[in-house]
Amino acid sequence: MRPLHPLKFMVQTTLLIGITWMVFLAGAAFASPSQDFAGQVYQPQHLTPIDSELNVRVGDQAPDFTLPATQGETITLSDFQGQKNVMLSFVPAAWTPVCSDQWPGYNILQDIFDAHETIILGITVDNIPTLHSWIAAMGGLWFPVLSDFWPHGHTAEVYGLLRSDGTTERALIFVDKQGVIRFTHVEDINIRPPLEIVMEGLQALGDPAP
Repeated sequence: MRPLHPLKFMVQTTLLIGITWMVFLAGAAFASPSQDFAGQVYQPQHLTPIDSELNVRVGDQAPDFTLPATQGETITLSDFQGQKNVMLSFVPAAWTPVCSDQWPGYNILQDIFDAHETIILGITVDNIPTLHSWIAAMGGLWFPVLSDFWPHGHTAEVYGLLRSDGTTERALIFVDKQGVIRFTHVEDINIRPPLEIVMEGLQALGDPAP
């Protein structure tokens, strides 16, 4: 194997250390659920881990959709083609403990998502007023959050992620700049997806920007 150029080796080593450190910090954030509004969060019973069958596969063109976002605009998935990769983050419901910890944990990973030219689109079946107040309680998010409220859960259903109780699975779908699905993961609804899964998905989109 040909040895790396010293400068390239240094850059790659620095990037790896940076990513490792950021993941460590994010892990710490994940391990410390928000206590600011803990008393307002609904505590569900243990749920069936996965209650639907995924309709999309790696290599498929991602089904397009247009959904309203909490900031008042509408967002269409295909508008990102040629511009950014996209991580679709479906979560079951607002004001529940696991969901209230998962998305704030992505705030500390923004630099890593930026390096991979990737935007997150958070999606739930909650309505806009509910999402607005929930995001404010979480202290804000750097990525758009979309409401799949009406027709209820239609986008989740197209992806095969709508559960029989009307909520969605806890799932991550990574879509590249050509609109092709490069990585999928459906997590047990009762737990957060490990950060290693997020990193694996980003790696599937290709090398980060130099």
